[in-house]
Amino acid sequence: MTCVTCGKDLLPDEIGATKKLVNRGATEFYCLDCLSKRFDVPRQRLEQKIEEWRSMGCLLFEQK
Repeated sequence: MTCVTCGKDLLPDEIGATKKLVNRGATEFYCLDCLSKRFDVPRQRLEQKIEEWRSMGCLLFEQK
């Protein structure tokens, strides 16, 4: 899968973050850079939130 905005190949965490922040049923996904622009937050903050959600057991961010 690729980012709908910039075309970058996506990592599983980026797909999970799109589902968490945009819409659980999303079919178009964003990379962390485009998500950070969309929500006007630093990319580092999104990375912190992903780790926080993972540690809380969110299934969108399971470690394989």
